[in-house]
Amino acid sequence: MNPVRRPVLRRVLVANRGEVALRIIRACREAGLESVAVYSEADRSARHVRAADMAIQVGPAPAADSYLRADRIIEAALECGADAVHPGYGFLSERADFAAACQAAGLVFVGPAPATLAALGDKLAARRLAATAGIPLVPGTFEPLATHTAEAMAAVRAAATRIGWPLLVKAAAGGGGRGMRRVDDEADLAAAIEAATREAAAAFGDGAVYLERYIEGGRHVEVQLLGDDHGRIVALGDRDCSIQRRHQKLVEEAPAPGLSAAQRRAVHALGVRMAEAVGLRNAATAEFMLTPQGEFYFLEVNARLQVEHGVTELLTGVDIVRAQLEIAAGSPLSDAVLAAADRAPDPRGHAIEMRISAENPLHDFSPEPGTLTRWRESGGPGVRIDSGVEEGTVVSVEYDPLLAKLLVLAPDRPAALARLRRALDEFEVGGLQTTLPFHRWLVDQDDFISGRPSTDLVARTWDPLPLWRAAAAQAVDAVARVAADEQRAPLLAHGSDDPWREAARREAVDRCP
Repeated sequence: MNPVRRPVLRRVLVANRGEVALRIIRACREAGLESVAVYSEADRSARHVRAADMAIQVGPAPAADSYLRADRIIEAALECGADAVHPGYGFLSERADFAAACQAAGLVFVGPAPATLAALGDKLAARRLAATAGIPLVPGTFEPLATHTAEAMAAVRAAATRIGWPLLVKAAAGGGGRGMRRVDDEADLAAAIEAATREAAAAFGDGAVYLERYIEGGRHVEVQLLGDDHGRIVALGDRDCSIQRRHQKLVEEAPAPGLSAAQRRAVHALGVRMAEAVGLRNAATAEFMLTPQGEFYFLEVNARLQVEHGVTELLTGVDIVRAQLEIAAGSPLSDAVLAAADRAPDPRGHAIEMRISAENPLHDFSPEPGTLTRWRESGGPGVRIDSGVEEGTVVSVEYDPLLAKLLVLAPDRPAALARLRRALDEFEVGGLQTTLPFHRWLVDQDDFISGRPSTDLVARTWDPLPLWRAAAAQAVDAVARVAADEQRAPLLAHGSDDPWREAARREAVDRCP
């Protein structure tokens, strides 16, 4: 057997922005590697730009003209003498052509091989591969839907009836809930296909869609995978990502609550089998739907670092980004990774992550651009904040609205929930609305507290009206207290330690609709 060539990595270009770019830059620094940031004109003074050893502008504000310009990213990497490119997640992270172009330019791509990305980037191809590997699948179709003739549409309706209602129309390319529509009966099928096709084409440049059964009351459970160049693939553990809105994740936790050791072993084995089928190298996540009857159905593989990788890091003690860099340099999986994989079916402790985004949950999670006039992160034992913003940051509609990830670790899930409540209460944001009010509501909901999450929990139970009324009342009360405090201010020593002023400020800063 020929020895694996081990490229020497000294300098890594991070082809991303925001909190994930900062996360990778920190991992590079701890590994003794130089980091290079890229940035758009809008991100000239961003935290990730200042944190890197070098920084290169790659275009104007629109992502299509900067962070999605594969040619400019590679040009920047060669210009600065980088040895490798880490794509993070989103943007170019799962583009097989980008990974191939990096390799053709003599750069190490920190992620799966181009052939793996190509095999998994098309969800229909991945479904066919999973079927060949004997992995249970959500019932659905295996080819792009054809609707150009009456006969073709009749065949689609027949397939939908066989699959059963309700069902989902899903984009074959991309992810993040785009190009996805729920359909409850045949009357809405044609319109759903048209809408999903249009959205998929706009988002991914590929309008192909397919059908998949919608699992009522299902849970979204995923498995973190790592594979090296020496043929070793392991599962680091599982996560529950069921709390979603419009098929986009809001909360993740590890381990997935309520699973037995046998269930964990089973879903971990399914994830490893899928990874073996494509010869996985580096990091990926296999995603499954857990039915109310306890069956695991394969959904897809995200062949990249996941947004929620941090909860697995907290639970296992493994730095997944550091592991990615080591694998990219040709090293075998470390002893720490192998030991964590051995412990995965019987995890100790519990970690929860909440995504704090510039969205207004009181208005259907609509984007909320603006300037952050206040940013106070929570802290204390067992709390981790992955963020890429600060006071004065201008939040643009050009990019994903994710501002930060609040993560907690505790000995068990009840303790993690208690720690999460405290951390949420400490977190302060001013200048624009965020998802913090939603998260504060969620941690007090019975289904979430009891560890019974489901993908439809938010759709079934989230009612912003009472929260809106409470927030409005708090704002009115806060203004009244500030006015009263102003009149009492001369009686106080500069008012600096006045609890009424502090209470009013806390109520008004980020709880208003």
